[in-house]
Amino acid sequence: MRFVWAGAANSETNRTIADFVAAHIAGCGRGFADFTTMGVIDQGALVAGVVFHNYVPEAGVIELSAASVCKRWLTRQVLKGMFGYPFDELGCQMVALRVSEHNAGMIAIAERFGFSSHRIPRLRGRGEAEIIFTLTDNDWRAHPVNQR
Repeated sequence: MRFVWAGAANSETNRTIADFVAAHIAGCGRGFADFTTMGVIDQGALVAGVVFHNYVPEAGVIELSAASVCKRWLTRQVLKGMFGYPFDELGCQMVALRVSEHNAGMIAIAERFGFSSHRIPRLRGRGEAEIIFTLTDNDWRAHPVNQR
């Protein structure tokens, strides 16, 4: 498994990865604007993607949206790239992740990686809450994946 980066300099790949992620997130049909992506490739196929969007440099905050078709995509190398970009390259102090209350898999992943959760009723519509997960740079640096 390897990962690739895309952004304004590689707009076709950037759009392909963003479209992949949007297609795998319920309610994300409108896609993303002003974003950079990271794709995870396995045996020549895109199996996961991360979209970095809603960047607010003044606050040092960026939002991540991710999707995969492979349970093995979150390797140590991918995690270090995925969080290295906002924390090390952009200098963010926090990342945010918005997740449907029905997405048990992503909720479990966020909790496992030390995100704090904030449940907002009806944020995804009248009948569905959304959980806003946040991870600070301090919490990420203290995570076991960074201790080796």
